[in-house]
Amino acid sequence: MDTDNAPVWFITGCSTGFGRALVTLLLDQGYRVVATARDLSTIESLVRGHEKNALALPLDVTRPDTISSAVEQAEAYFGRIDVLVNNAGYGYLAAIEEGEDKPVRQMFDTNVFGLVDMTKAVLPGMRARKHGHIVNLSSIGGLVSFGATGYYHATKFAVEGLSGSLAVELAPLNIRVTLVEPGPFRTDFAGRSIATSATIIDDYAETAGVRRQKTAEGSGKQPGDPVRAAQAIIDVVASANPPHHLVLGKSALELARKDLEAKKRDFDAWQETSLGADFPDS
Repeated sequence: MDTDNAPVWFITGCSTGFGRALVTLLLDQGYRVVATARDLSTIESLVRGHEKNALALPLDVTRPDTISSAVEQAEAYFGRIDVLVNNAGYGYLAAIEEGEDKPVRQMFDTNVFGLVDMTKAVLPGMRARKHGHIVNLSSIGGLVSFGATGYYHATKFAVEGLSGSLAVELAPLNIRVTLVEPGPFRTDFAGRSIATSATIIDDYAETAGVRRQKTAEGSGKQPGDPVRAAQAIIDVVASANPPHHLVLGKSALELARKDLEAKKRDFDAWQETSLGADFPDS
């Protein structure tokens, strides 16, 4: 690959997990990369020795001033941004009734509004060039729901809806949108990247409580390999016909298919009721 003209990837949340794996693989394969994190010291080692092709920048997606600064510096350094990966985000464990307003709103600020603000900052350059690809990290939790993660699901369902509209709006401009929907991967997500409500209600012990416990017990034992996931994302972006949905991991694929089947059963079973809601002459 001609590194002087290689695609430029801008990635949020690179201190750990998918973001970190992506930066490492992309640089090894000759791409140009803007790696970002709230704490710059956590990513400086990633770009060391790759100064020509890599730029490490501080970025907090909940602070618009750091977003605009990072995008301006990236475009000044490389001349453009070809691929935006909205990876920054985290989870929250709580039954819906247990959820606490401040941490829930903070998670929405990162997972949803931070993603929106990042996308809006990068789009003017992509529109001007009529070229680009936006990769939004969703989750299997953006397709199906479980106990204890309802608020996290709400952020990811929001990302799914936003991304669907974005794909329609950007298609005529030759800008692609891909949703990445991983299942359980061996990242820090179930560890330091997930918050837990301080409020615990005993009536939810068998639902949200069990899920909370299993999430903690499974941390570090998940079947998904972040490096393989990162390579899958790179391959999809490089493909001539990238998908809008990229489900990652066996368990995620099985859950997604079961969810589709369950929805179809409901649609079919209640078809007459659905059709009967229209005016008779419609």
